[in-house]
Amino acid sequence: MDTYRTVLYLHVLSLLLGIGAAAVVGVCLFRLRAAQTLADALPWGMLAGKTERVFPVAILGLFSTGAYMTSDVWTWSTGWIVVSIVALALVALQGPLVAGLRAKALERALGENGPGPLGNSARRLARDPVLWIVTFANPGIVLGILWNMINKPSSAEAITAVVVGYLVGAAVALPFTREQAVETQAVTDPSV
Repeated sequence: MDTYRTVLYLHVLSLLLGIGAAAVVGVCLFRLRAAQTLADALPWGMLAGKTERVFPVAILGLFSTGAYMTSDVWTWSTGWIVVSIVALALVALQGPLVAGLRAKALERALGENGPGPLGNSARRLARDPVLWIVTFANPGIVLGILWNMINKPSSAEAITAVVVGYLVGAAVALPFTREQAVETQAVTDPSV
């Protein structure tokens, strides 16, 4: 069996692991945004907290297998590889240091909320623009890296792919940071 193909398979598995975890965290964020009570929010917050543990494994898998393939077939000075490594480092840092801190603030707000309806603080933090943008922009960056892996573009095109992925992810996230419109029904007075 060819070692390169085995490592490539492990590389793709790491990618799928990261994308799967990102999908679960995204669903959790949607459910937290829609939660009306602590009982509604708690299971989704707990699931998101457990799922975030997958990201370091996926990132380590992507980097280590990518490093092997780079050393075996490419060079460390190849433009699209350098761009992809920098982008993966951005994802690795932005997740825990930016989104992770915002998620911890949401977790504290839920803990301080107590049973019953969610207060303004928890509701506001469930719509935190930074949390949403990172949650959607990181997969966008990863899709830009995937584009680079498949197409092996010039450095400028590789940067463009990562930036476009980030911007698309951020644009998708922004509408969900706004307060939900509360539907009201017109109440008619029967005496009129």
